[in-house]
Amino acid sequence: MNKFGAIISTGLLAVAALTGPGFTQDAESVGELSIIAPAGAGGGWDGAARAIQEVMTATGLANSVQVINVPGAGGTVGLAQFANGAGSDPSQLLVGGITMVGAIISNNAPVDLGSVTPLARLTGDPLAVVVPADSPIQTIDDLLAQIQSDVAGTIWAGGSAGGADHMLAALLTEAAGEDPSAVNYVAFSGGGEALAAMLGGQVTAGISGYGEWQGQIESGDLRALAISYPEPIEGIDAQPLKAQGVDVELVNWRAIFAGPDVSDEDMARLTAAFEAMVNSAEWQEVLEARGWTDYYMPAAEFSTFLDAEIERVGTILTNLGLAQQ
Repeated sequence: MNKFGAIISTGLLAVAALTGPGFTQDAESVGELSIIAPAGAGGGWDGAARAIQEVMTATGLANSVQVINVPGAGGTVGLAQFANGAGSDPSQLLVGGITMVGAIISNNAPVDLGSVTPLARLTGDPLAVVVPADSPIQTIDDLLAQIQSDVAGTIWAGGSAGGADHMLAALLTEAAGEDPSAVNYVAFSGGGEALAAMLGGQVTAGISGYGEWQGQIESGDLRALAISYPEPIEGIDAQPLKAQGVDVELVNWRAIFAGPDVSDEDMARLTAAFEAMVNSAEWQEVLEARGWTDYYMPAAEFSTFLDAEIERVGTILTNLGLAQQ
């Protein structure tokens, strides 16, 4: 049995102890935790870290959880600080996601995710492709036709350059048969600025997490053409790109990582605690309240997924001209 197999086997036994008939609020915990959110307060990684803080303490799976914000360079500043300082300490954890994968590649960062230990993939946000309500673009096919007719004149609004929004714009441009490096993408520092550009008619289409646009979609100010999630999501009328004949999917996932030298025994305890957390009613309530989807994957499977995701993101960013292979 390999290292991750041993970790999962031991972890599942611990989960049984934590989540079985004897599980109570004072069940065995992992003690005190410190989580680095490698971005400023109020962002997605900060929100994920504070959701973990809330649920782990409410369920008794941790005695206390401290969140430390270390913003900079798409998460790579916080990653480097964590990788260099966490060592074998199981109380130190890091939140990250697909945008960090992209930032590592596009910035040629000296510290990558091979320097930490994948613990669990937790949530996945569907990205929504939207247009202003008064746009002549009514469907995703209309948008693809617009790209084909004038790729440079199709202006996209989204988050940071090289992030998940930018990647999806590139994939849709490629699906339309055009060069992804020709994408006319405007990166905005916040959802409010992107929304203003959308409503002001300064851009053709926008991409962001569905929750970012949800209020304006429901009010009728924006039209959601599609989501990038692989399957339909209850409560969201917009259908996946794949269900509409466009062979593209991209999930803005978020995950938790342990230190580079954490022991098998400590990984088993952490795996058990996070599996119990994602199975708790408190975590399900957080997902519903924040519009997140449950995208949980334990350490062994997450490690395999991460290797494939790094390769895929590298290809997308190379096609965008933001990385070299």
